[in-house]
Amino acid sequence: MSPEKNNERNIGLILLAAGESSRLGHPKQLLLYGNRTFLQHSLQIARASNAHPIVVVLGAYADTIRREIESEDVHIVVNTDWQEGMASSIRYGVKNLVQINPLAEGVILLPCDQPYITTVLLNSLITTHQTSGKPIVACGYEDTFGPPVFFQRNFFPELLLLKGDVGAKGVVSQHVNEVEVVLFPDGHIDIDTEADYQDLSKKQP
Repeated sequence: MSPEKNNERNIGLILLAAGESSRLGHPKQLLLYGNRTFLQHSLQIARASNAHPIVVVLGAYADTIRREIESEDVHIVVNTDWQEGMASSIRYGVKNLVQINPLAEGVILLPCDQPYITTVLLNSLITTHQTSGKPIVACGYEDTFGPPVFFQRNFFPELLLLKGDVGAKGVVSQHVNEVEVVLFPDGHIDIDTEADYQDLSKKQP
């Protein structure tokens, strides 16, 4: 294995799938997208990428959702504090990633409800970090930035301090001079409501 490939394989990925989907009324993780659920779709994309290991953070509906992915080659962790919000899932994910691979050089944070993510996009986050030297690589869409996002390991302590129903955008905002952006025009499309899903269903593969 080449040194470059070895570096790529030392980047973890945390798939954030603990939410209650309160606005939708049922777990978005199990919505069908093509012939797979959203969670299975996200996992397929992640597993084909250069990011390993993959940590899946479950929370609400954990028992039901776990059955959908138990056969996958991933590490499943249940966030018992999921009602706090996204920050708790990031903390659980980072803690478990470090336990699994103490030498992890970085991590990609990936929600499970962005239907247009691709393996090429995830790999681009890693290679952009390597070529630019920037310790944070975020996706750019609709004149802002957001997930999926890569963080070098020196930001793990800040991610572990996150509290409440917030993601990692605040950490990115505090270090804008250390951020590189990868364009992801469809990144703003996610599924929060039944209307969102119906709109997506008209365009499903």
